[in-house]
Amino acid sequence: MSPTGCPGGAFPLYGPVMNDTALTVHQTARPHGFPTAEHFTFAESAIPEPAAGSALVENLYWSVDPYHREMMDDVPGGFTLGAPLEGRTVGRVTASRTPRLAEGDIVFHRQGWRTHAVVTPEEVRRLPLFDGVPLTAYLGVLGGTGLTAYVGLTRIARLREGEDLFVSAAAGGVGTATGRFARLLGAGLLVGSAGSAAKADHLLREVGYDAVFDYHDGPAADLLAKAAPNGVDVFVDNVGGEQLAAAVGALRPFGRIVRVGTISQYNTPDAPQPRFDHAAVVEKSLRMEGFLVSNHREVQEELYEFAVPHLRSGRLALDETVVDGFEHIVDAFLGMLRGRNTGKIIVRDHTQARP
Repeated sequence: MSPTGCPGGAFPLYGPVMNDTALTVHQTARPHGFPTAEHFTFAESAIPEPAAGSALVENLYWSVDPYHREMMDDVPGGFTLGAPLEGRTVGRVTASRTPRLAEGDIVFHRQGWRTHAVVTPEEVRRLPLFDGVPLTAYLGVLGGTGLTAYVGLTRIARLREGEDLFVSAAAGGVGTATGRFARLLGAGLLVGSAGSAAKADHLLREVGYDAVFDYHDGPAADLLAKAAPNGVDVFVDNVGGEQLAAAVGALRPFGRIVRVGTISQYNTPDAPQPRFDHAAVVEKSLRMEGFLVSNHREVQEELYEFAVPHLRSGRLALDETVVDGFEHIVDAFLGMLRGRNTGKIIVRDHTQARP
């Protein structure tokens, strides 16, 4: 597990200090390339009052995710300039005007990037609070990150015991969850790509990968061929670009490609993208399928049944970078885009910090 706090000084310590008011983060402009702190602003206001049929939630933990970068662009469903941003959040009900939510309930909702949110019962999911499972897990291996990995392996790839797997961006939240779940599901050779030697070492020592290459070290096709000389059966793709092209070449007949994300294009959308061998898709009977985890919410309880016993036994660990203080949420997001985290990155309210 990554150390708690700002790892290695990667995230600068600046931003507004919250008192007895509410803070929200707004996007101020559309970025071209990598966003900067100037693309965001913190807005301060009075803590909102819940209307009849709603409840006030004080947010405790926030998730910042790669998909937020896509939503910063002028795309359908993207962030609205000058309005509070959305994101996955775990919080505590502090005032309620609905019998369906009680004060003290711990809930998951999507009104993140703010310290307080007024929600209706339909907008939240009351968390089951399994003994021995920390709240951060509900934004990581038990949340959308873990659900993405689990659905990708069990529903899209339909991973079979003994099959060999390649995962790009393996040191990120989805990548570490995919690696750990694949091990528990009986995968054979587990190969990953990462952005540094330190991340590769973490994946090898802690997560259970058999071979990991730093994608900066040369052509992806050569690095993958060295790591998996006999090819792979499944590719879980968080990156696209050159690594997708390399995987098409390395996949065995009837191989599967699970398209999760395209990190390589998020900040350089106009850069030319390597082309993969389309003929190989036909000749090797490959299958490529993308998915949105929001279309697989019915798998949530199955994920709990699968993962919680392993969390309790210690067979499944949490790969997290935890940043303390809502005022650092923008820094955490920008650092994540630069690859400064290992595992799932979570922002934690100061009051939740352990001594």
